[in-house]
Amino acid sequence: MAYQHGVYITEQATSLTPPVQVDSAIQVVVGTAPVNLVEDPQGAVNKPLIAYSFAEAVSKVGYSDDFENYTICQSIDASFRVFNVAPIVLINVLDPAEHNIAVTDEVYAIVNNEIEIEEEGIMLDENFSVSSEDGVTDYVKDNDYKLSFNDDGFVVLEVVEGGQIETDGETSLTLGFTKLDPSAVTKDDVIGGYDIATGKYKGLENVEQVFPQLSVIPGTILAPGWSHMPSVGIAMTSKTKGINGSFSCQSVLDIDTNDVDGAAAYSDAAGWKNDNSYTDKNNIVAWPKAMVGDKTYYFSALIAPLMAFIDDQNEGVPFVSPSNKQAKITATVLENGEEVYLDQVQANLLNSNGIITAINMDGWKVWGNRTGAYPSTTDPKDAFISVRRMFDWWGNTFIRTYFQKVDDPTNLRLVENIVDSENIRANGYKAKQQLAGAKIEFNQDENPLTDIIDGKIVFHQYLTPYPPARSITNILEFDPYALQAALGGE
Repeated sequence: MAYQHGVYITEQATSLTPPVQVDSAIQVVVGTAPVNLVEDPQGAVNKPLIAYSFAEAVSKVGYSDDFENYTICQSIDASFRVFNVAPIVLINVLDPAEHNIAVTDEVYAIVNNEIEIEEEGIMLDENFSVSSEDGVTDYVKDNDYKLSFNDDGFVVLEVVEGGQIETDGETSLTLGFTKLDPSAVTKDDVIGGYDIATGKYKGLENVEQVFPQLSVIPGTILAPGWSHMPSVGIAMTSKTKGINGSFSCQSVLDIDTNDVDGAAAYSDAAGWKNDNSYTDKNNIVAWPKAMVGDKTYYFSALIAPLMAFIDDQNEGVPFVSPSNKQAKITATVLENGEEVYLDQVQANLLNSNGIITAINMDGWKVWGNRTGAYPSTTDPKDAFISVRRMFDWWGNTFIRTYFQKVDDPTNLRLVENIVDSENIRANGYKAKQQLAGAKIEFNQDENPLTDIIDGKIVFHQYLTPYPPARSITNILEFDPYALQAALGGE
């Protein structure tokens, strides 16, 4: 050490570690989108894309009100237009190179110097051809015609003034093109997998890519239009645990409401849920579908942004249940479009079987607090949606906050830093009534010397979120003595 003479300053790492902020309800939506509308359609396939606004979502995966064919658009619409929450992560599995239809030799009349093709999903690629009505003369893009999309997602062909089409005096043109075929997408595309040969992730397997690529942790996984298929629902459930080996979240699943093999009656919903194993603690199970105006959504597409909206009102802490909150819907419906009106008794039957629904009680409200695991388990951390979400959120935050401490020396400073930081963190949430209690301990009996010398330490944390007040009872009793006193009696 150099010879010192004077006053000097040294710095030491802060003894407390501030928590990393983890968004509690980031939606990861898997399904189909009209990617023909974006600049690079192939770049929007099987890749997690984050959007912070409606415009950004449209620019990345396109948008259509055809929710049946383009299922991701339900979540885009519900998130940005109904609840105004962000961000959302979009994973489109509709591949233009695979899920397409070739259209050839279709004749269209030129009206007011243009042709509007009233079909969605048309690709503006090298397969788009324009020729004379008799098919003899081929015309050149930009020289003879221009192509664009209108607000409905339809292709508009504009004849270029002075181009060959105008010179030839054509009144009709023969067109050929490729268009998306959403019907060719299957549940296997949504479930996806990992291709060892190419190193590519597909479908739900892309959940593993959300954090590495986007640095956000999934809060809910949903696939409206697909999650009512049991194989998809089970795959979604599997992706809620051990994400990237560490993180956890919830899946929002729909119960099938068709009248063939689904639950078209509320009384059939519990049986369908149990038969198809929508019974995990990380499941939020919904029945039936819902409408906002003339648009019909799978209920999952509305429940997930509602939870994000509620969390945002509570500083991003998911301690408040979505039950009895404004659903912002106008009707509940079955697959066939038939409207359903449940009274509280009927809705409570669904709740008692771990299913959430909606009731019209001075306006439409989401109704139900229970995860899919209920009634098989009554453990509060697994049976209440808000408590389960708090456990996941707290655990995810712990992982991100203290990941920086991994591989530090296993000494007293490390232990005290984590214990002190976590207890101070917990006290803040307790003071704001967002948590009933939390404390963390480092116990000798849970840390044998053999583990410590092997570089392993264990903390024991007690976490107590507030359960929702699902039942409030007021006992009314007639008081005859008050009547006696009112009449002047003693």
